[in-house]
Amino acid sequence: MSIELVELPDSFRPALQRTTGAVAPEAEVPATLVLRRRAALPAYDPTAAPLTSAELAAGYGADPADLDAVRAAVTDAGLTVLEEHPASRTVRVSGPASDVARFFGTDLRTLEEPGGGGSRRVREGTLSVPSALRGVVTAVLGLDDRPQAATRHIVANTSAVSSSYTPLDLATVYGMPQADGSGQTIAIIELGGGFGQSDLDTYFNGLGLATPTVTAQGVDGAENVPGQDPQGADGEVLLDIEVAGAIAPKASVVVYFAPNTDAGFLDAITTATHASPTPVAISISWGQSEDQWTAQARTSMDDAFADAVALGITVTVAAGDHGSSDNDTSGGGTHVDFPASSPHALGCGGTSLHASGGTVQSETVWNDGGSGGATGGGVSDVFAVPSWQSTAGVPTAASGKGGRGVPDVAADADPQTGYRVYVDGSATVIGGTSAVAPLWAGLIARIAQVTGKRPGLAQSALYAGATAGQPVAALRDITSGSNGRYSAAAGWDPCTGLGVPSSSTAAAFGG
Repeated sequence: MSIELVELPDSFRPALQRTTGAVAPEAEVPATLVLRRRAALPAYDPTAAPLTSAELAAGYGADPADLDAVRAAVTDAGLTVLEEHPASRTVRVSGPASDVARFFGTDLRTLEEPGGGGSRRVREGTLSVPSALRGVVTAVLGLDDRPQAATRHIVANTSAVSSSYTPLDLATVYGMPQADGSGQTIAIIELGGGFGQSDLDTYFNGLGLATPTVTAQGVDGAENVPGQDPQGADGEVLLDIEVAGAIAPKASVVVYFAPNTDAGFLDAITTATHASPTPVAISISWGQSEDQWTAQARTSMDDAFADAVALGITVTVAAGDHGSSDNDTSGGGTHVDFPASSPHALGCGGTSLHASGGTVQSETVWNDGGSGGATGGGVSDVFAVPSWQSTAGVPTAASGKGGRGVPDVAADADPQTGYRVYVDGSATVIGGTSAVAPLWAGLIARIAQVTGKRPGLAQSALYAGATAGQPVAALRDITSGSNGRYSAAAGWDPCTGLGVPSSSTAAAFGG
């Protein structure tokens, strides 16, 4: 039976050079379909109470008629509906590769990764959907299972470490409010790796803390599987848990493990967003340059972050570890990292910190040059300047267009002044903006505890009264250093944003 298809906007993927053949027609292929909202979300109002997940679903989730239409089209084509989530507007489906390819008007091919890295399922060009779903389905993710994101952590060369800190040291240095995160939940997104309970017990015992309650939850078939590789994803996972857990030791920590694909990333975020209890913060230390995403994937994730904000969740995201180029491969380009560039995420940049006894001796932009890493930051090529950032003095992008400035905030990220953690049975020091996202998530948990309010879109409070070239009261400004194209300066800059936490930060939220 033939299916009348229409093109799916923003789904284009560029052609590849080294595909080796078609995916076996009987191979099972999953996909996540994203549906339109039944009504647009209203503009963010910091004075309004957060919605519940049920309220979000009823007012701004998927329309039941749209869900019915998708279900009918999918089943008529011989595909299986695995899950439906009206609140997050997602439907997971699966079917034989031949049927899936026909339904979405594409070819599914295999790609052999260089160096014996195995084979991947890939697709090229623009997707289509049945004409009955025109305008109903806004994205189809997961048909291509190449890794979508990379970690933003760097294991330090111990011979190069000049100083290192525990998260508790940094809580003192940054004047965090006296709190422990009681009553709060922090969600952490991971696209690989795992953790063992013995590592957590050893680490927190060494800090004189009871081990926080840490729960692993699998998404789309992924699991908590430690790889025994501190240089790999395990280092990311344990860094995230240990930093967030030390800053807010009485908060519950839920770690969502998902496949490293665009669909897995989105499904982890929506699962965390609509979990019960609702997290106060979602920490993300994985990302990729904006230009390495399809437009439909960026839009779907930004919409998911908008849902999180509506529920009162602060999404903290690492800004990248490759300076202003964000690991550009085209030569000399400047890019920002996504999802840190989402206007609904708190982009977290990095500094190099020298402190003693809780007193800062110096703090500058993190830039170790070459392969040593540097904080990401710059101007988005795809997201407009948000209203709350409009007076902060964001420069135009290299393209000459205005855009959302990244990062918003910062904290210590230099591996040479990094975080003392415990990974796969060994003490080590790790840096990268990966550490800054969970640090800010822990701080948000403390602020929510002392204020009794969920910060939600934290930028609306942090940027209040921001003026180009002038520091804000809520943060300590960083004015020295560069991340490549951009240099630090008074007020907001594309290296460390508005600055690092201070004893005045909680006051911006009424604490």
